[in-house]
Amino acid sequence: MLEIIECIQGEESWFRARMGIPTASKFATVMRSKGKGEDGKSVTRQKYMDQLAGEIITGQLVEPYTNVHLERGKEMEADARLHYAFVEDRVPQLVGFVRNGNKGASPDSFIDGDGMLEIKTALPDILIDTIRRDVFPTQHYAQCQGGLWVCEREWIDLIVYWPGMPYFVKRAYRDETYIKKMAAEVDRFVDELYDLVEWLRRYECRKTVMEDLSASVRLLEDVR
Repeated sequence: MLEIIECIQGEESWFRARMGIPTASKFATVMRSKGKGEDGKSVTRQKYMDQLAGEIITGQLVEPYTNVHLERGKEMEADARLHYAFVEDRVPQLVGFVRNGNKGASPDSFIDGDGMLEIKTALPDILIDTIRRDVFPTQHYAQCQGGLWVCEREWIDLIVYWPGMPYFVKRAYRDETYIKKMAAEVDRFVDELYDLVEWLRRYECRKTVMEDLSASVRLLEDVR
């Protein structure tokens, strides 16, 4: 069931809304089943799962990752949205967080009744190369299709922006074949996540039992 949660992205209420569930920005990681781990599996996928498991068990937020590029993107997002609204003659609607079952997404905006907006910033040389290629950037495909899936929307405009540069915009519609594959991988990930949480809880119970048993043995030895 689709639920729109009113919050401000980047604030604590937003982090809590997305706590313990996979989100569209990480769907590419979720779909990465193979990697360089000892068992041949993706290290980044397992790390993401471990982070979510930790959030579920502790009820505490994982310390949000940030770097200069992410902070720059946050600062420029509002300008990029205004630029898009003016050039495309659209009225973007701000959204906090969208939860749909065991998954979620944080759209940069809803557009009209069936569209979405995803904003990326890129240094001028990267933006120039993106404009030259004139195709939907593959590195953002999973996130954007994931957003359409989670939010039950039909199309998404991806814009790549840098102040003073021509901006890039490319529209994508729902790719049902890709979404079906994504849905299967997300469901598998969630099943594994819940199995991990259950295993950790059983481990904690066994640990508590052993500690109680050891305490009882020590007490008996003291009595003797």
